[in-house]
Amino acid sequence: MLTPAVITRLANHLPLDGLAWDSADVPQAAVLVALTDENQPRVLLGRRAAHLQHHPGEVAFPGGKREVEDASPWVTARREAHEEVGIAERDVLAVGELSPLMTRTGFEVHPCVAMVPANPRLIVDSGEFDSVFMLPLESFADPAAFRLETLVDGNVQRQVAHYTVGDDTIWGVTATVLAQLVNVAYDAGLNL
Repeated sequence: MLTPAVITRLANHLPLDGLAWDSADVPQAAVLVALTDENQPRVLLGRRAAHLQHHPGEVAFPGGKREVEDASPWVTARREAHEEVGIAERDVLAVGELSPLMTRTGFEVHPCVAMVPANPRLIVDSGEFDSVFMLPLESFADPAAFRLETLVDGNVQRQVAHYTVGDDTIWGVTATVLAQLVNVAYDAGLNL
């Protein structure tokens, strides 16, 4: 199997240490940034179920909270992706890791970038996602689709990444991860 050039570029520029969780004093989570094994990779995203307490209806990567027995972010990301969208853990080939990010809800999120088959067999858990879909990774390199917005929470102002894709707005950690990814994959030069 030949690895697509974009994924090879990511593998050459992203660390892949697979180390154990650090001893953070905050809740931790991991997401699987699943890229398809195609010349023009697509990225797997989902619309979180509307009934969820945190981030309902938002576009997100499969992933979730670290469990006590999870030895590393990769274990968490693979387990959660299997539970939420049915991706077999054996079909997830680790490519690299992006730096952890903090969510507005106080979680430290570890993005784990992986290659999956071009047409993965998906079984969506309706308790987690209302729908899942794949979009071309390259579409997130378009500066016209990306913007930073200032959000005010009490006395704190922060810049938050946003994408507009069709009728969807993808924002926050998910948008930041996508922007970081295309900055490496395509030298997109998006200002974070």
